[in-house]
Amino acid sequence: MKSLTISLSFIFIIISTCSLAAYANERDDFLQCLSLETRNSSISNVVYTTNNTSYTSVLQSSIQNRRFASESTPKPHVIITPQHESQIPPIISCARQSGLEIRIRSGGHDYEGLSYVSQVPFAVIDLINFSEVTVNAEEKTAWVESGATIGTLYYRIAEKCPVLGFPAGLCPTVGVGGQFSGGGYGMMVRKFGIAADHVIDARIIDANGRILDRKSMGEDLFWAIRGGGGANFGVIISWKVQLVDVPEKVTVFTVDRTLEQNATQLFHRWQNVAPLINRDLGIGLYLYPLNSTVQATFFSLFLGGVERLLPMMQENFPELGLVREDCSEVSWIESALFFAQITGSSPDNQDPLRALLNRTQNNVRHFKTKSDFVQKPIPVFGIEGIVRLLLEPEASEGLVFMIPYGGRMSEISESETPFPHRKGNLYILASTVYWDDGDVAERYMSWSRRYYSYMAPYVSRSPRAAYLNYRDLDIGVNNPNGKTGYAQASVWGKKYFKGNFDRLVRVKTEVDPENFFRNEQSIPALYFK
Repeated sequence: MKSLTISLSFIFIIISTCSLAAYANERDDFLQCLSLETRNSSISNVVYTTNNTSYTSVLQSSIQNRRFASESTPKPHVIITPQHESQIPPIISCARQSGLEIRIRSGGHDYEGLSYVSQVPFAVIDLINFSEVTVNAEEKTAWVESGATIGTLYYRIAEKCPVLGFPAGLCPTVGVGGQFSGGGYGMMVRKFGIAADHVIDARIIDANGRILDRKSMGEDLFWAIRGGGGANFGVIISWKVQLVDVPEKVTVFTVDRTLEQNATQLFHRWQNVAPLINRDLGIGLYLYPLNSTVQATFFSLFLGGVERLLPMMQENFPELGLVREDCSEVSWIESALFFAQITGSSPDNQDPLRALLNRTQNNVRHFKTKSDFVQKPIPVFGIEGIVRLLLEPEASEGLVFMIPYGGRMSEISESETPFPHRKGNLYILASTVYWDDGDVAERYMSWSRRYYSYMAPYVSRSPRAAYLNYRDLDIGVNNPNGKTGYAQASVWGKKYFKGNFDRLVRVKTEVDPENFFRNEQSIPALYFK
């Protein structure tokens, strides 16, 4: 038995050594190819290997979840931060020739780190240098490069016109490349729908290195990238979006209520108000532990003045007890600061709004998120169970948050874009649990899974839906090495995309039959008869 153990150990060492050598060969082949194909360009200035002194800082610059920042986390063999689109086709060509896989990163907020983490040899195309936003106020449009942040987009719109806006997310450091291609919702979702609904053109580089716009890519691919995960189909360089009209003044408010102040009953009542009230009004809800109790924070954006808001709230939600002192009339761009919880001056002590241009998120921590869609109001006893979970020690810095649907979201067909979560959903609900010590991660991950199991009777079923931009590897992992992964992929694919999943697979098979653009939860390519 001892000799057998030694033999097995020896074999493992040999296999591991051979694998490392193979990975090194793939990297070296890739770099050699890139050097030959770009000999007359300056791409060498934006190529970082593990031997480069800037490698670690470049890698960590956009990591927004410390779960994927440990020494044991698999790292890319190469990071490339291209400066113009002509540098990207050679990267794709050399990756295909060398066998090195590609991951694409715009802002790094992906919740499972798939844009910079993989178990296979890979390189990262980091689009941080693609951050320009060009606004045409007369046409009410903007071209937004994929590496730009939501905050930058908002700032540039307001810079051109104070009565134009865009219905994207609340967090200003999120990259638009990920948010737009996964859907993208925010406080104006009931009025205007999601961000992907307002994409009217895009520039994408496909697996053959071709640079395509909407006309040349065709309507099927254009449909797929607006909610189906752009990195499944190519490297999306930029998006053209239709802006929306907003009033000169909007009204924001927050109201806090603890359990002792009737928070449970207010949550229950909120479910019957927020999805049905006037679509100019979005009332979100946070539920989180505070000292020895649980607090509910109701936060809102109203596309109008306080004089119109107060009677509306008195008629529809008098239980909340909203008063004028809770409200502030601000410009739309100032509301972006409000929801991002940015206060005071900007980093350079100039215009406070310039804080929206800051890409760096403060206090990056370990976290795990679960998402759901609620179609029937959760009963009071169900809410009480959520409260009990939030009072457990592992949830001391956790929260459950909700954004209501209804309004415009109930009028758009499930198949209009790959994002299917429309009519019939009262609100999106998600939980996030935070922690700081990586060694105790399993405790918090276990709490997240217990919460998810508890919520099963109260959320959507057949399938139990999930939001792509809150990606969750617990609900299934595809084999990124396989050219056919339909059975595995459909487990999570039906949750993210419902009936749109099969159409996404057909588009993928048409535009990327060799499954070049792939990750642990990517759309698989199949060969249909």
